[in-house]
Amino acid sequence: MSTASSTFEYRARDRSGAIHAGEIDGSTSTAVAQALRERGFIPLKIDEKKTSAFSKEIRIPGLSRSKVKTKDISIFSRQMATMVNSGLTLIRVLSILEMQTDNDALRQVISDVRSRVERGTDLSTALEAHPKVFGHLYVSMVRAGEVGGALDETLSRLADTLEANVRLRGKVKSAMAYPVVVLFLILAIVAGMLLFVVPIFQGMYEDLGGALPAPTQLLITISGVLTTFWWVGLLGTFGGFYFLKKWKATPEGAKAWDSFKLKLPVFGGLVQKVAVSRFARTFSVLSRTGVPVLQALDIVAMTAGNALVADAVREVQSSVKGGESLAGPRERHDVFPPKV
Repeated sequence: MSTASSTFEYRARDRSGAIHAGEIDGSTSTAVAQALRERGFIPLKIDEKKTSAFSKEIRIPGLSRSKVKTKDISIFSRQMATMVNSGLTLIRVLSILEMQTDNDALRQVISDVRSRVERGTDLSTALEAHPKVFGHLYVSMVRAGEVGGALDETLSRLADTLEANVRLRGKVKSAMAYPVVVLFLILAIVAGMLLFVVPIFQGMYEDLGGALPAPTQLLITISGVLTTFWWVGLLGTFGGFYFLKKWKATPEGAKAWDSFKLKLPVFGGLVQKVAVSRFARTFSVLSRTGVPVLQALDIVAMTAGNALVADAVREVQSSVKGGESLAGPRERHDVFPPKV
């Protein structure tokens, strides 16, 4: 019969003399002290944390104000792969990563994962408890690595994939920076002219008298509306963004929005290249890891980041189930260029 696990607060000294404090799960204070010694700590104080039933119910492991970035997960995966390949036990690896991680949110997540692994849970299942940090792709690849006995190699491939995603995101931001800045400057200049410059000329035209050309009169009318009812435009802008966000969250809205992005004159080609690049990289790493084709296609569809690509991949998956090739159904979707 297993003993119920409790949460203990501890203070301990490491081998360099530094003092560490935190929380750890264990059945008794003796078991916690032994776990701390295995991590290279000298226990100074161990107290059971007094927590009400309500607070235990709503406590979310890994919750912190700091955010876990893709780069943090990439470094975590690379270091974990190196230590697993060196022959260290999984619990020892997680303990080391927990101690040396600077990100508070990631440290709490690693602590929870280590506690679950210590209680006999598989690593993939422990990671799955934190979907906001370790996505479906990450968990599926780790599970495939556990089954195939190649966890270190799988973690290395995950680190490569995450690093490639970080580089790609940086390139996309660099490519979009110039047109976005130019567009912002154009909008700022037009708004400034309508709000401040045109009213000055309006007074001059009124003093001169006479009828104004239709384009000039339209410009003056727009300026007058913006100057008088500027708060309506501000509310309309915020309301438009709010309803756009809600609409994009629906399946129909997401599909229409992704289709619109692909047709944009400046950004459309870039959006397509990013989506196809993510599809190819994800499918490639899943295939090399040993994930079955149908399962790999399902994961790719879930992590595509584009509704049109996801629909195309799901159609490919259905066709492959029926005995067709991977290439045939893909030709029916314009999102995939002929080279792919």
